[in-house]
This record gives sequence, C-alpha cells and structure tokens, in this order.
Amino acid sequence: MTHPAVTAPPPGERAVRRRLGAEVWIVLGLSLGRSGVYAVVNIVARLTEGTPLGQQSTTLNPSYSPRPLLDLTYQLLSIGFALVPVALALYLLSANGRSALRRIGLDGRRPGRDLLTGAGLAALIGIPGLGLYAVGRLLGVTVEVQAAGLDAAWWTIPVLVLSALQNALLEEVVAVGYLMERLRELRWSAPAIVVTSALLRGSYHLYQGWGAFVGNAVMGVVFAEYYRRRRRVMPLVVAHTLMDVVVFVGYALVPADVRASLGLG
Repeated sequence: MTHPAVTAPPPGERAVRRRLGAEVWIVLGLSLGRSGVYAVVNIVARLTEGTPLGQQSTTLNPSYSPRPLLDLTYQLLSIGFALVPVALALYLLSANGRSALRRIGLDGRRPGRDLLTGAGLAALIGIPGLGLYAVGRLLGVTVEVQAAGLDAAWWTIPVLVLSALQNALLEEVVAVGYLMERLRELRWSAPAIVVTSALLRGSYHLYQGWGAFVGNAVMGVVFAEYYRRRRRVMPLVVAHTLMDVVVFVGYALVPADVRASLGLG
C-alpha cells in the first residue's frame, strides 16, 4: 500500500523575512561588514594612541614577502579569496532560478553605455574625492594613504589592476547589488536602503580617517541611488575599477622623491 507524499506547507512571510535577514548578516559578516567592524576598532585605536591622526599612515596593497614569486603567489591568492563573498552573494541571488548577473545588471548587454557611464561616474566621484583627501590631510582628519606598497616587479602593475577590479566587484556587488536587493525584499524604504548601503561603504574606510568615511559615504549615496534607479551594477564596477587603477597604478609609477614632495609618503 502506497502513501501519498506529504509536502510541507510553504514558509510564512515572517519566516522568509527572518531567513533573509540572517542571510544578510552572514554575507556581510564574511565580507564588508567584517571589514567595517575592524575599521571601527582601527580608528578607535588610532584616535587613542597619542599620535595625531594626520601624522599617521596606512598602506594599501602591501607586499607579503621579499621573494618576488612568493609575493606574487600571495597577492593572487588574496585577490582570489576576496572574491569568494562575491560568488556567494551572486549564488544566493540566483536561488529562484533567475540569473543573478542579469538581476543586478552585471552583464555585457550594454558595454558601450556602461563604459561611458562608468567613466562619467569615475570623474564625478574621483576628482572631488582627491580634493577631499587633500582637505582632510590639511585638517588632520585623514591619515596618509600609501596606495601601493608593492616592490617593483614585472607583475606589479597587472596585480594592482587586478586588485582594483577585485575591490570594485566586492564592494559594488555586495554593498550595492546584493544588499539593496535583499533590503528591498525585506520591504525597507528606498531612503533607508540607500543610506544603509552608503554607511556600510563609509564604515569599512574608517581606518583611513574621518575624511575617507565622509567621502566614501557620499560616493555610496551616489552609487546606491544610481542602482536604485537603473538596477545596473556594471557601470559602478567600471567606475570603481577606473578610480582604483588611477590611484594604485599612478601611485606606483610616481617616483618616491616626487611622492614625498607632494606629501604622499
């Protein structure tokens, strides 16, 4: 005698919302939320160590070994593992069978328009951002940022470009595409979603000082609002990559004595 299959009732709306909320915390805890917490601790440590904030420094893209090939291995591993949360976010967004890439606009349907829009956003954010950094340094509320700590090698520039792309994918997919989609599903208001995305972006830059927090939070508002209106992450990835390439590669190419004369370390 066969028995009819017993199917579980579909989960209620509250259960779905709790699960989505837990999912968001897990994804952020593995990626940018974790970085934000560390950045908060870092700025507290900086403010309480006795040295004025303006006299402190931080190094992006540091070298991990004096042995070039071993350093290259570490760099590529760091970039690769940093992209795992991106893969997780895209996987979770595709749970209903819909392509996550198309859902958040991380595809190649409009390459020309995305490239032009990204370049425009990079200019809109990047040029004032450099000015804000300079003002923050003058006011003593921003630490000196050494944008590239790698030793000169044949692979230095390609790795810096890959690092820029990795930063762009991680921040724009997780802090914009994934987070805003999930908060929309949780029925947050549009202003609350935009502000949350922007504050998250500012939080994990706090280790660079208050100027970096404000500048990146403003950038976060612009990028989040663009995504809310257009639902495309690709132009944001293009813009972020271009800005970081200019900063990382430009810093690495400028001679050390010129950087010192400009107060860039």
